[in-house]
Amino acid sequence: MKTRNTRAFNAEAFLDSAGIPKKFETFRRAETIFSQGDVCDSVMYIQKGGVKLSVHSKSGREAVVAMLGPGEFFGEGCLAGLPIRMGAATAITASTILVLKKQKMLALLHNKRELADRFIAHMLGTNIRIEEDLLGQLFTHDEKRLARTLLLLARYGMKEEPERVLPKISPQKLATMAGTTRSNVDFFMKKFKKLGFIEDHAGLTVNNSLLSVVLHE
Repeated sequence: MKTRNTRAFNAEAFLDSAGIPKKFETFRRAETIFSQGDVCDSVMYIQKGGVKLSVHSKSGREAVVAMLGPGEFFGEGCLAGLPIRMGAATAITASTILVLKKQKMLALLHNKRELADRFIAHMLGTNIRIEEDLLGQLFTHDEKRLARTLLLLARYGMKEEPERVLPKISPQKLATMAGTTRSNVDFFMKKFKKLGFIEDHAGLTVNNSLLSVVLHE
Protein backbone atom coordinates (compact mmCIF):
# COMPACT_ATOMS: atom_id res chain seq x y z
CA MET A 1 0.00 0.00 0.00
CA LYS A 2 1.31 3.44 -0.84
CA THR A 3 1.83 5.96 1.93
CA ARG A 4 2.13 9.70 2.03
CA ASN A 5 3.41 12.07 4.64
CA THR A 6 0.84 14.04 6.60
CA ARG A 7 1.52 17.24 8.48
CA ALA A 8 3.42 16.44 11.66
CA PHE A 9 1.40 16.76 14.84
CA ASN A 10 3.30 17.03 18.12
CA ALA A 11 0.99 15.10 20.45
CA GLU A 12 3.34 15.32 23.42
CA ALA A 13 3.43 19.13 23.24
CA PHE A 14 -0.34 18.99 22.71
CA LEU A 15 -0.80 17.14 26.01
CA ASP A 16 1.90 19.01 27.93
CA SER A 17 0.11 22.29 27.22
CA ALA A 18 -3.01 20.91 28.89
CA GLY A 19 -1.23 19.23 31.79
CA ILE A 20 -2.55 15.78 30.90
CA PRO A 21 -0.39 12.83 32.09
CA LYS A 22 0.95 10.64 29.30
CA LYS A 23 0.81 6.84 29.20
CA PHE A 24 3.15 5.05 26.78
CA GLU A 25 2.97 1.39 25.80
CA THR A 26 5.52 -0.57 23.78
CA PHE A 27 4.77 -3.33 21.28
CA ARG A 28 6.96 -5.87 19.53
CA ARG A 29 6.89 -6.41 15.78
CA ALA A 30 3.64 -8.23 14.78
CA GLU A 31 2.17 -7.76 18.27
CA THR A 32 -1.55 -6.94 18.46
CA ILE A 33 -2.32 -3.46 19.80
CA PHE A 34 -6.07 -4.05 19.79
CA SER A 35 -8.36 -6.58 18.12
CA GLN A 36 -11.57 -6.22 16.17
CA GLY A 37 -14.42 -6.27 18.69
CA ASP A 38 -12.39 -4.96 21.64
CA VAL A 39 -13.82 -2.19 23.81
CA CYS A 40 -13.22 1.17 22.13
CA ASP A 41 -12.21 3.49 24.96
CA SER A 42 -9.00 5.27 23.91
CA VAL A 43 -7.26 7.19 21.15
CA MET A 44 -3.69 6.25 20.27
CA TYR A 45 -0.72 8.13 18.84
CA ILE A 46 2.36 6.59 17.26
CA GLN A 47 5.48 8.07 18.85
CA LYS A 48 7.81 5.51 17.27
CA GLY A 49 7.37 2.60 14.87
CA GLY A 50 4.48 1.70 12.59
CA VAL A 51 0.96 0.31 12.78
CA LYS A 52 -1.19 -1.73 10.39
CA LEU A 53 -4.96 -1.17 10.56
CA SER A 54 -7.05 -4.04 9.20
CA VAL A 55 -10.50 -5.62 9.26
CA HIS A 56 -11.40 -9.31 9.22
CA SER A 57 -14.40 -10.95 7.59
CA LYS A 58 -16.44 -13.69 9.28
CA SER A 59 -14.52 -16.23 7.20
CA GLY A 60 -11.25 -14.89 8.61
CA ARG A 61 -10.01 -13.02 5.54
CA GLU A 62 -8.01 -9.88 6.30
CA ALA A 63 -8.24 -6.56 4.45
CA VAL A 64 -5.57 -3.95 5.18
CA VAL A 65 -7.12 -0.50 5.67
CA ALA A 66 -4.00 1.59 6.28
CA MET A 67 -0.34 1.59 7.24
CA LEU A 68 0.49 4.39 9.68
CA GLY A 69 3.77 5.82 10.96
CA PRO A 70 5.16 8.19 13.63
CA GLY A 71 3.08 11.30 14.22
CA GLU A 72 -0.27 9.71 13.37
CA PHE A 73 -3.33 8.98 15.51
CA PHE A 74 -5.56 5.93 15.30
CA GLY A 75 -8.44 4.43 17.27
CA GLU A 76 -10.31 7.75 17.24
CA GLY A 77 -13.65 6.01 16.66
CA CYS A 78 -14.30 6.16 20.39
CA LEU A 79 -14.66 9.94 20.10
CA ALA A 80 -17.61 9.39 17.76
CA GLY A 81 -19.28 7.02 20.23
CA LEU A 82 -18.21 3.64 18.80
CA PRO A 83 -18.45 1.12 21.66
CA ILE A 84 -16.17 -1.52 20.08
CA ARG A 85 -13.23 -1.54 17.69
CA MET A 86 -14.37 -1.94 14.09
CA GLY A 87 -10.97 -3.31 13.07
CA ALA A 88 -7.63 -4.44 14.41
CA ALA A 89 -4.31 -2.64 14.93
CA THR A 90 -0.98 -4.47 14.75
CA ALA A 91 2.58 -3.21 15.21
CA ILE A 92 4.54 -3.66 11.98
CA THR A 93 7.80 -2.92 13.76
CA ALA A 94 8.85 -2.30 17.37
CA SER A 95 6.58 0.60 18.34
CA THR A 96 5.96 3.07 21.15
CA ILE A 97 2.33 4.11 21.40
CA LEU A 98 0.85 6.96 23.42
CA VAL A 99 -2.55 5.92 24.83
CA LEU A 100 -5.13 8.63 25.55
CA LYS A 101 -8.29 7.68 27.40
CA LYS A 102 -11.51 8.77 25.70
CA GLN A 103 -12.83 11.02 28.48
CA LYS A 104 -9.52 12.85 28.90
CA MET A 105 -9.23 13.39 25.16
CA LEU A 106 -12.81 14.66 24.90
CA ALA A 107 -12.23 17.10 27.77
CA LEU A 108 -9.06 18.37 26.11
CA LEU A 109 -10.75 18.87 22.73
CA HIS A 110 -13.66 20.64 24.41
CA ASN A 111 -11.53 23.02 26.48
CA LYS A 112 -8.67 23.76 24.07
CA ARG A 113 -10.22 25.19 20.90
CA GLU A 114 -6.97 25.89 19.08
CA LEU A 115 -5.59 22.46 19.83
CA ALA A 116 -8.91 20.86 18.87
CA ASP A 117 -8.76 22.57 15.46
CA ARG A 118 -5.25 21.22 14.87
CA PHE A 119 -6.29 17.71 15.89
CA ILE A 120 -9.35 17.74 13.63
CA ALA A 121 -7.32 19.04 10.67
CA HIS A 122 -4.74 16.31 11.25
CA MET A 123 -7.35 13.54 11.43
CA LEU A 124 -9.16 14.79 8.32
CA GLY A 125 -5.89 14.73 6.40
CA THR A 126 -5.17 11.19 7.57
CA ASN A 127 -8.68 9.99 6.69
CA ILE A 128 -8.47 11.53 3.20
CA ARG A 129 -5.15 9.76 2.61
CA ILE A 130 -6.58 6.43 3.77
CA GLU A 131 -9.60 6.87 1.49
CA GLU A 132 -7.35 7.66 -1.47
CA ASP A 133 -5.20 4.59 -0.76
CA LEU A 134 -8.27 2.35 -0.55
CA LEU A 135 -9.64 3.68 -3.83
CA GLY A 136 -6.26 3.18 -5.42
CA GLN A 137 -6.31 -0.48 -4.37
CA LEU A 138 -9.94 -0.96 -5.30
CA PHE A 139 -10.03 0.19 -8.90
CA THR A 140 -7.95 -0.67 -11.98
CA HIS A 141 -7.48 1.33 -15.18
CA ASP A 142 -9.98 -0.89 -17.02
CA GLU A 143 -12.54 -0.27 -14.29
CA LYS A 144 -12.07 3.48 -14.60
CA ARG A 145 -12.58 3.32 -18.36
CA LEU A 146 -15.78 1.32 -17.92
CA ALA A 147 -16.99 3.73 -15.22
CA ARG A 148 -16.31 6.72 -17.52
CA THR A 149 -18.20 4.98 -20.34
CA LEU A 150 -21.26 4.43 -18.13
CA LEU A 151 -21.16 8.03 -16.89
CA LEU A 152 -20.90 9.33 -20.45
CA LEU A 153 -23.85 7.19 -21.51
CA ALA A 154 -25.79 8.69 -18.60
CA ARG A 155 -24.75 12.17 -19.81
CA TYR A 156 -23.07 13.13 -16.51
CA GLY A 157 -21.56 16.60 -16.85
CA MET A 158 -23.42 17.23 -20.10
CA LYS A 159 -26.91 17.81 -18.77
CA GLU A 160 -28.25 19.42 -15.61
CA GLU A 161 -30.07 16.17 -14.80
CA PRO A 162 -28.22 13.03 -15.95
CA GLU A 163 -30.17 10.22 -17.61
CA ARG A 164 -29.49 7.76 -14.83
CA VAL A 165 -31.44 4.88 -16.44
CA LEU A 166 -29.50 3.82 -19.54
CA PRO A 167 -30.90 2.44 -22.78
CA LYS A 168 -30.32 -1.28 -23.25
CA ILE A 169 -26.74 -1.98 -24.34
CA SER A 170 -24.94 -5.29 -24.72
CA PRO A 171 -21.89 -6.21 -22.61
CA GLN A 172 -19.87 -6.63 -25.82
CA LYS A 173 -20.76 -3.09 -26.91
CA LEU A 174 -19.75 -1.76 -23.50
CA ALA A 175 -16.46 -3.65 -23.78
CA THR A 176 -15.75 -2.07 -27.16
CA MET A 177 -16.61 1.42 -25.93
CA ALA A 178 -14.48 1.04 -22.77
CA GLY A 179 -11.53 -0.55 -24.56
CA THR A 180 -11.58 -3.73 -22.49
CA THR A 181 -12.77 -7.33 -22.76
CA ARG A 182 -16.25 -8.81 -22.41
CA SER A 183 -15.11 -10.88 -19.42
CA ASN A 184 -13.76 -7.76 -17.72
CA VAL A 185 -17.06 -5.95 -18.29
CA ASP A 186 -19.00 -8.84 -16.72
CA PHE A 187 -16.63 -8.93 -13.73
CA PHE A 188 -16.57 -5.16 -13.15
CA MET A 189 -20.32 -4.72 -13.59
CA LYS A 190 -20.91 -7.31 -10.87
CA LYS A 191 -18.44 -5.45 -8.68
CA PHE A 192 -20.13 -2.08 -9.33
CA LYS A 193 -23.51 -3.59 -8.42
CA LYS A 194 -22.13 -5.05 -5.20
CA LEU A 195 -20.69 -1.65 -4.23
CA GLY A 196 -23.99 0.09 -5.01
CA PHE A 197 -22.59 2.15 -7.91
CA ILE A 198 -25.14 0.76 -10.38
CA GLU A 199 -28.47 -1.07 -10.20
CA ASP A 200 -30.05 -3.45 -12.67
CA HIS A 201 -33.74 -3.78 -11.93
CA ALA A 202 -35.97 -2.03 -14.49
CA GLY A 203 -33.04 -1.09 -16.73
CA LEU A 204 -29.46 -0.23 -15.85
CA THR A 205 -29.31 2.67 -13.37
CA VAL A 206 -26.09 4.65 -12.81
CA ASN A 207 -25.79 6.14 -9.31
CA ASN A 208 -23.84 9.29 -8.44
CA SER A 209 -21.44 7.22 -6.32
CA LEU A 210 -19.87 5.81 -9.52
CA LEU A 211 -18.14 9.20 -9.86
CA SER A 212 -15.77 8.19 -7.05
CA VAL A 213 -14.12 5.69 -9.39
CA VAL A 214 -13.18 8.23 -12.05
CA LEU A 215 -12.40 11.13 -9.72
CA HIS A 216 -9.66 9.17 -7.94
CA GLU A 217 -6.20 9.34 -9.54
